[in-house]
Amino acid sequence: TTDMANQEEAEIQISELDLLSSMFPHEEEFSVTDQLALAELKHYVENESAEVPSSKVQFILNVKTEVPNASMVEFSMACALPFKYPTVLPEITVRSSLLSRSQQILLNSDLKTYLMQNFSGEPCVLSAREWVKDHAAAYIDKDLSSSSMTASAATQSEVTMFTRLWIYSHHIYNKQKRKNIIDWAKELSLSGFCMPGKPGVVCVEGLQSSCEEFWSRIRRLTWKRILIRHREDVSLEGGGHAVIQKQRKFPTLEEKCFDARGARGNHMDLGQLYHFLEEKGCADIFQMYFGVEGH
Repeated sequence: TTDMANQEEAEIQISELDLLSSMFPHEEEFSVTDQLALAELKHYVENESAEVPSSKVQFILNVKTEVPNASMVEFSMACALPFKYPTVLPEITVRSSLLSRSQQILLNSDLKTYLMQNFSGEPCVLSAREWVKDHAAAYIDKDLSSSSMTASAATQSEVTMFTRLWIYSHHIYNKQKRKNIIDWAKELSLSGFCMPGKPGVVCVEGLQSSCEEFWSRIRRLTWKRILIRHREDVSLEGGGHAVIQKQRKFPTLEEKCFDARGARGNHMDLGQLYHFLEEKGCADIFQMYFGVEGH
């Protein structure tokens, strides 16, 4: 049955992730960016009756490699495992500050071709990492005049990813953190809102790379508990400013205080939060945060 196949695929994903974390124990080499998706996947493997996970496991692999003049370069591989992986390929985007946009596009399309030709139906994240370690540095100096740009790579460049992250924190009181959230969002052109108090809720939306940068900064601060509760990714053809603005549900990033009867910002009135989300067309998110139907 498909259920059996799903279980098996999920088990393969878990064992591959376990292998990666034992090979690369340090967060700067391997880190899971969506802990909730991983927890859902494990739960699904352990409980036959569990729901099929709602989001893909996402993680980052960083690869250091030498370039010909013997200096070290770091490439980051942002990976997502579709639920059917390994029967379908993983989604991998390799980035480096030293790559131009066209070099990055070509590298990623070559990596995809390599995986398609060699690994149909087998786990291949490690093989992809090896390929990047061996080949990626060569793309830094590639001179991509228009002739060598492949058609598929050229069309790929037209797609922009728009992301909305729903972040949950045990609490947000600290003034400096609240300032960081607002300042960083502004710097990265993200909109959304931050609800301080207990629990703390932060929503940011904008370009995928900006959202990921925001998350990596936020999670480095000290928190009792912080995680991405839900993530929405939309690919936009063309990706101009207007197209991005159209996707936004929030005009800017502002702090929202839904004070519960003058409790001086400690406990927020979740009813008010629900109505605010409902106005913005995001009522279903409320349930993901608090596990109950809103009122």
